[in-house]
Amino acid sequence: MRVAIRVPGWPTQPRWCCMVVCGFWPWHGDCGYQSTLFWSTQPTMPKKNAAARTALPKPGVRLELLTARRNARMARSAHAYVRGNTTRFYEWLDSIENHALPEGPAVWICGDCHAGNLGPVANAQGRVEIQIRDLDQTVIGNPAHDLIRLGLSLATAARGSDLPGVTTVHMMEALADGYERAFDDTSDHTDIQAEKPEAVRVVMREALRRSWQELAEERIEDVEPQIPLGKRFWPLSKSERREIAALFEKRTVARLATELRSEDEAAKVTVLDAAYWVKGCSSLGRLRYAVLLDVDGAALDGDDLCLIDIKEAVQAAAPRYAGVSMPRDNAQRVVEGARHLAPFLGDRMRAARLAKRSVVIRELLPQDMKLTIEQLTRDEAMKAARFLALVVGKAHARQMDDIERKAWLGELRRRRSKTLDAPPWLWKSIVELVSGHEAGYLEHCRRYSLEAGA
Repeated sequence: MRVAIRVPGWPTQPRWCCMVVCGFWPWHGDCGYQSTLFWSTQPTMPKKNAAARTALPKPGVRLELLTARRNARMARSAHAYVRGNTTRFYEWLDSIENHALPEGPAVWICGDCHAGNLGPVANAQGRVEIQIRDLDQTVIGNPAHDLIRLGLSLATAARGSDLPGVTTVHMMEALADGYERAFDDTSDHTDIQAEKPEAVRVVMREALRRSWQELAEERIEDVEPQIPLGKRFWPLSKSERREIAALFEKRTVARLATELRSEDEAAKVTVLDAAYWVKGCSSLGRLRYAVLLDVDGAALDGDDLCLIDIKEAVQAAAPRYAGVSMPRDNAQRVVEGARHLAPFLGDRMRAARLAKRSVVIRELLPQDMKLTIEQLTRDEAMKAARFLALVVGKAHARQMDDIERKAWLGELRRRRSKTLDAPPWLWKSIVELVSGHEAGYLEHCRRYSLEAGA
């Protein structure tokens, strides 16, 4: 089995802090923070090298370049297309007949629950668990949607690994088994925890061993806090820099940097540097910035430097239940969903406003990593399906009372056939979605090829 582990390149040394202002958990593997950091002797936002700024994209052309990058990524494989084209999944949900899926309890769901959106997440005390990491699309809705989205992701990964269709059938049975166990009070999860897929084992070992010192030694050739402009970081406009500086002058925002390290709430938080952060497909057309903060002047001593990732939170496209009460502000919606689905992450997030848009603030820790499964064997496919479904099931189950959990479990186990040990609606949904996304992927590749050759 081949495993790709993507981790953030952290501009840090011991006791440095990394934070995120974003609408969902960032894909750290895309941050590319492997360049040298340079230090301005004063804790103020430095001016970038004029030649570097001239050679890099201006704010007005970002969308065109990012669109091209997204299209190229989605053309790499059907699995990449599924990850990058969430809209097609929602269109399918809108197209199916009423009552084709069971209506589960009204709980917060991820909304875009593909396998890449799960991974190690640490709390403020350093405890690490596999949880949902991307909550851009979180809403109060039908938990069945998350299970189907996860199943689609794993099914396309299996096809990309050239596994036979029979393996996909067994994967869906394992998926159902893992998910259902989260709602069964009599079920023992020991075997699933003991048989984690190798991808999870590797990334957890890496996450648990990582410290600020190791991250600094691995990623930084110099410890001077200035964001290097280049492939991953582009220059800001003057207005963007002013807005970012103003954001952290607000005590409600700056307080997060002090609270998470038990500092005095009155400690001064200063923006040292900022840049546009080139990230994954979901960032297309949205505010996305990397920001370096100094807390109470300690950056001069090499301590308490914070990296902030700013991402805009926009209207969720995921279907929600009618009549439910959710925050109207999109950033507040993301934070509230995170607190229910991924407490380790939600406790480190705050909602704010930047340039009259909603953004979410959260802290990054060394243990927060992205899990990417590139190749699956038959055995690993079973383990991955069962384990990741258990993670999602726990996120749903913790929001339900005993009666709701028992009722939902009964619905999941209803009408099983003699030839498939999984809900029939789950299997039918996966078959339809895989075929539809495969067709969509080929059409995307055709258009991409034509545009590339133009």
